[in-house]
This record gives sequence, structure tokens and C-alpha cells, in this order.
Amino acid sequence: MQEGEAAMALAEVRVEEVEPMENEPQARPEELRLLEALLFASNEPLDTATLAKRMPEGVDVKAALEQLQADYSLRGVNLVRVANKWTFRTAGDLAWLMTRESTETRRLSRAAIEVLAIIAYHQPVTRAEIEEIRGVVTSKGTLDVLLETGWIKPRGRRKTPGRPLTFGTTEDFLSQFTLEQLGDLPGLEELKGTGLLDSRLPTGFSVPTPSDDPQLREDEDPLEPGEDLDLALAPAVEPETPPEGGHEGGEGGSEE
Repeated sequence: MQEGEAAMALAEVRVEEVEPMENEPQARPEELRLLEALLFASNEPLDTATLAKRMPEGVDVKAALEQLQADYSLRGVNLVRVANKWTFRTAGDLAWLMTRESTETRRLSRAAIEVLAIIAYHQPVTRAEIEEIRGVVTSKGTLDVLLETGWIKPRGRRKTPGRPLTFGTTEDFLSQFTLEQLGDLPGLEELKGTGLLDSRLPTGFSVPTPSDDPQLREDEDPLEPGEDLDLALAPAVEPETPPEGGHEGGEGGSEE
């Protein structure tokens, strides 16, 4: 009888040993682990099609990405979609951790910020059109800085005398400002709310709706292979003066 009781007690101990602990982490679905590995290992955002090629057959990649995005929504890094591609980014409320580094490496002059904003909202746009909107001559150096950041690029050439370059933003621009598409740029009311625009604007003033269409317009010609874009840019103008007939706020302006 004692031997039987001992055997039963030993069996109970063995059962307890194999029973899972309530707090033991649950195994994650394999497709989520694969997506995590691919996205963390990549040096650049990946689109859904690229991720799908690396996943087992039958996996619903879109659903898996949405689940992974939800899993990371409250963590220090979030899964975000930028320019229709997926990548991990520092959570928005922790962006202050990167403020000093970003300010030191991406410090732009007021003129560069204005030109970048004009290109973002008005693209495709030429240098002359930028000057017309700003009311001041735009130096070659300002455009060069923005080209070096990788946030703008020459798109083509306008079908007008002189065939000036047209400029547009890049995927790096969307990535830098965490925009899924150009349509996510703030509109007129949002700009007023943030104080970036005076609430007392002229009647009929509007903010253009930026286009995400990468295709050249009817009034644009493609760039020629091997074209020297540095020579294509007009020489710098120092000091800058208002273009002929131009003005800014009723007075001549210059870049700062």
C-alpha cells in the first residue's frame, strides 16, 4: 500500500513538472517572427511584395503586417508605413531622444525650408517658379543643400524655352518626416492651427494638394542619360535680390 501511494505521489510530481506555467510566454506565430527578422535586418523600408517573396506560401502578409503593427503600437519602436513601404521607427512620443542629433545633422536655413516646402506642395516645380512664389532669387547653394540631403531630386525638364529642370521630393523626404504619402502633408486649416500661417490670409488663398504621381507631366521631358545636373543648375547669385518685377510682402526680399 505504501509503495502504491509513493508511486501516485511521484506521478503527481511529474505531472506538475510538465504543466506550463501561467506566466510562461506564448509562442509567437512564425510569420510574425519572420517579418520581424526581415524588417530589423533591412537597411531600408521594404514593400509588401518584397516581404511576401521571403514568406512561406499561403501567408497573408498584409494581415500579418497589421498584426505586427498592433503588437508594436505601445512599444519604444513602432512599425510604420512610409511611402507604401514598412519599417521600424522610434515611437513618436520618444522622438525627443533624437532631437539633438537630428538638429545637428539636418540643420537647414529658413530659405532652404521655404524652398523645400514649395517643392513638396507644388511639385513638379522649376527654380523660376520657386522664385516667383517666394519673391526672391533662389541661390544654387540652397538647391544643392536640399539635393545633398536626398529629400529632393530633378524630375525632368519643362517643355519651355531653356528647358529648365523640374524638381520633386523623394522617398527619403517621406521617410524623414514619417509620411505615408504626400497627401498626408498638413492642409490649410492644419497650418493655421499650428501657427505656421497667419489666420488673416488674403481672400481666395489656398494650399495646393501635392501629387504623389511619379510619372512625368505632359509639359515635362525626361532627363537624358548621363546628363550633368550640376552644370544644368544656374550659377549662384550673391547677394540675392528680388527677381525682376518680384516682391515679398510689398518690399524686396533676399534669402536668409
